[in-house]
Amino acid sequence: MAKFQDQTITFKISWMFLLITGVGILGFGILVSLFPQIAGDYDRGFLRALGVATTGMGFFGIMITFKSYIKKEKWAWFTLWYYPIFWILHLIGGLPPGNDHIHQVVFIVISLLGLVFPYKQFFSRKIIKL
Repeated sequence: MAKFQDQTITFKISWMFLLITGVGILGFGILVSLFPQIAGDYDRGFLRALGVATTGMGFFGIMITFKSYIKKEKWAWFTLWYYPIFWILHLIGGLPPGNDHIHQVVFIVISLLGLVFPYKQFFSRKIIKL
């Protein structure tokens, strides 16, 4: 694993963007689990179940970011593409909370930046000299 000091500023920003996305998802999941009414006028049992699943998604994303993405493991980079896909589908589907979808656009942008910025660091072609 590369030391924190050895990481480029671009790479630090990228994993921090993904971490912010994971924390946002985790926080939303916890809030909906505890206070389902904040997500709208839907069945409260359904919303609580959704909140628990979202909490798990946020937790796993945070752990993938901390344990594997920072080590530049390619599988983590591919797996974290779930974030922008999730938020794009969330936006297109008009899913809760509320009618203000600014948070979804923000999470789409920062998760995409977190994955696109370090692309070369994950997929650079290094020539091995003999």
